[in-house]
Amino acid sequence: MPDTPPPAPAVVSAEQFAAQTSAILASVGRVIDGKPEAVRSALVCLLAEGHLLIEDVPGVGKTMLARALAASIDATVRRIQFTPDLLPGDVTGVSVYNPVDREFEFKRGAVFAHIVIADEINRSSPKTQSALLEAMEEGQVTVDGSTHLLPDPFLVVATQNPLEMEGTYALPEAQRDRFMMRISMGYPDAAAEAEMLRQRDTVNPLAAVTAVADAASISSLIAWARAVHVAPAIEEYTVALAQATRADPNLHLGASPRATLQLIRAAKVSAALDGREFVIPDDVTALLIPVLAHRLLPARGAHRAGAQPVESALRQIVDRVRVPVAVRS
Repeated sequence: MPDTPPPAPAVVSAEQFAAQTSAILASVGRVIDGKPEAVRSALVCLLAEGHLLIEDVPGVGKTMLARALAASIDATVRRIQFTPDLLPGDVTGVSVYNPVDREFEFKRGAVFAHIVIADEINRSSPKTQSALLEAMEEGQVTVDGSTHLLPDPFLVVATQNPLEMEGTYALPEAQRDRFMMRISMGYPDAAAEAEMLRQRDTVNPLAAVTAVADAASISSLIAWARAVHVAPAIEEYTVALAQATRADPNLHLGASPRATLQLIRAAKVSAALDGREFVIPDDVTALLIPVLAHRLLPARGAHRAGAQPVESALRQIVDRVRVPVAVRS
């Protein structure tokens, strides 16, 4: 029997939205030095009801970002270390026979949390990776014919190393399409790295993080961002960008309708974080690469045109798709 759905979120004002989101950004920012865009992207995914893939080399703070966001929210958090021997049941849960009651009981897996940190997700087999597909898309898992709702809000923050390929399994297209955004942390600048050495020589910065929001307040922030206005011209512009990726000769696989929907959702949150109750074209174009690039595949031979053929194709699409004049920023 399905679990009971959560109650409706409380209504917040614009001032409360700004204050709470600023507190979350500041809390995570104290741990992640010099990476405000990465911190903002994580919050956008949380409030847009999406999921985040952090792809970068080891040691640049991928897992630290996920843990800092989790520590800033008073909600349930589970970390799953993806390894080759991890089983789907370890993620979703299994039915175990209870000899006393003479019936099967469902034992919840690690995915039953508000924030799930999927560390090194590409180190598990495709079968285990697929255990997350239903959870990430529908907010539920189905085991032995029974559906179990996941907590609300629900966010998966996955990390992976794009360089070390031995012992890893590439994420299939269906899995990548479940992630709203893919970002890279990048190396910190010299000043931020020097500050990190001074602050973290003897102290773990995560130990000082205190929760500045809870699950209920996050649900209210999500409801506020969901109500941000999107003009029909903006919707048509977003669809035109998505359709252009499907017809671009430099791309073998274009953006899915799910990608278009998630681009709009992310743009609404971005507008709300900027203090606006409406979306402008710049909100859409600024998110085009982090939201779409990981879903697209370059055409055969397109890599000869540059090191990043997908990103290059997206920039060209932005240049040639007409921006709606009536809502131009």
